[in-house]
Amino acid sequence: MINEQIRDKEVRLVGEDGEQLGIMSARDAMKMAMEAELDLVKIAPNAKPPVCKIIDYGKYRYELARKEKEAKKKQKTIEIKEVRLSPNIDDNDLNTKVNAARKFIEKGDKVKVTLRFRGREMSHMQSSRHILDDFAEKLADIAVVDKPSKVEGRSLVMFLSEKR
Repeated sequence: MINEQIRDKEVRLVGEDGEQLGIMSARDAMKMAMEAELDLVKIAPNAKPPVCKIIDYGKYRYELARKEKEAKKKQKTIEIKEVRLSPNIDDNDLNTKVNAARKFIEKGDKVKVTLRFRGREMSHMQSSRHILDDFAEKLADIAVVDKPSKVEGRSLVMFLSEKR
């Protein structure tokens, strides 16, 4: 809230260079802001009484946007990459998939390992769980199992993430 939008009876006023000017009525604070040819901006609306500051509102909004942008730059997004396997996968194919997952994990992404079953393979779901266990074991040096393997529809799913 700025200038005339502030409807509180009393506000705690902070000057343009950061010094405390004390508690006063919103009208008096508004007059002081007008004299300085600046805006009265409510900084902390939940405080008792609310805290207002005499500043240039355009400059204040610009600073907030810049700080937000800077915080966004430092933020790291974690993607989930998926590696799909089938129950009758051969050792060399499994090693290829493990190497792909290793690259994803080294980049900092999480890996979703999906073991997909089709048709009659559904009846051998529990006996194929060892494939996911082997997969996790081969990546044990750099990865840890986030969520252990569980059945989701026609597939077994397991999540791996980077070791801390």
